[in-house]
Amino acid sequence: MALHPITKAIRTQTKRSSEGEHSTPLFLTSSFCFDTAEEMRAAFADETDDNIYSRFTNPSVTEFINKMVALEGAEAGVATATGMSAVFATFMALLKKGDHLLSCNAVFGSTHNIIKKYLPNYGIECSYVSADKPEEWEAAIRPNTKMIYLETPTNPGLDIIDLEFVSALAKKHNLILNVDNCFATPLNQRPVDFGAHLVLHSATKWIDGQGRVLGGVIVGDKKLINDIYLFVRNTGPALSPFNAWILSKSLETLDVRMERHAKNALQIATALETHPKISWLKYPYLKSHPQYDIAVKQMKNGGGIVCFELKGGLDSGRIFLNSLQMLSLTANLGDTRSIASHPASTTHGKLTEEERLEVNITPGLIRISVGLEYVDDILNDILQALEKS
Repeated sequence: MALHPITKAIRTQTKRSSEGEHSTPLFLTSSFCFDTAEEMRAAFADETDDNIYSRFTNPSVTEFINKMVALEGAEAGVATATGMSAVFATFMALLKKGDHLLSCNAVFGSTHNIIKKYLPNYGIECSYVSADKPEEWEAAIRPNTKMIYLETPTNPGLDIIDLEFVSALAKKHNLILNVDNCFATPLNQRPVDFGAHLVLHSATKWIDGQGRVLGGVIVGDKKLINDIYLFVRNTGPALSPFNAWILSKSLETLDVRMERHAKNALQIATALETHPKISWLKYPYLKSHPQYDIAVKQMKNGGGIVCFELKGGLDSGRIFLNSLQMLSLTANLGDTRSIASHPASTTHGKLTEEERLEVNITPGLIRISVGLEYVDDILNDILQALEKS
């Protein structure tokens, strides 16, 4: 019987043990035993799919990967210790000295540091194109360009990049299209459906959804994933079985959680859009969003993030955050609890002011990760803090 991906995220489970458990057990073990020397030799020779060592494979990790592969509509996947190790693994496994990486300029702060500070140490050339200026992209492709990397929606400015357009560009020039789908989740957007070769997530965010564990995952074309798997297997940033077990359980509620996150976020964005203390507000499913038409084409809803610029700039931003009574101030997003952050001084604080302004990270920019609380409580806390700012 053919099952919907949402059902697969609930029903995909490791084979039951002799105990007949209904909920998948946690496989907390570093290694796995063999009955004979020949079985062990065959496993190490990759002649079987037997588990050997949990840095290589583990039933808890495999279950999580299989669920993410089903949700994203991909061929294969590999899990990593964090979202940033997933980003780094896609670069280091597939790019070599002399290759060129083309990236949208609006990326997470740590991703920016990898691209600008570390990849050049390995002889990998990198350049940026504006997320909101697609006319720049093809002109930036070089003879040695091998990969296009992007986020959509971008962090934190919520720019929407046309996946259909970039996919056609990648196909035309025989490039790997690598998409960070963290903000949208596979239930809101499936880049593979638009031609992406790789899709990655910081599973720490919406995938976990409760701020409990760290994790990353990459899914996509089988051959590319195998190269990434070998890199992860040999260099060590494996996802722990415990974290994988938590994340696999989290996927069983992802659909209902994201529906509520998006519903709350749209209500918050609509209510705040014309607030006198705000100079502009962005949410993908508001018609005022510059890329609204693209958002509704490739996303099922607007997601759970709202961002806005306070007219009072940096000082107003600090007052706003200090005045919040319920929303959390923390270095995370995608939690059941609503979170407010100031990107210019936190996640993107290591960028120069010029680099921040290039991607519209202004001094008064506030990012709200809208949680699952009763929506009026979220809104009222934001409103009272705005009045004080």
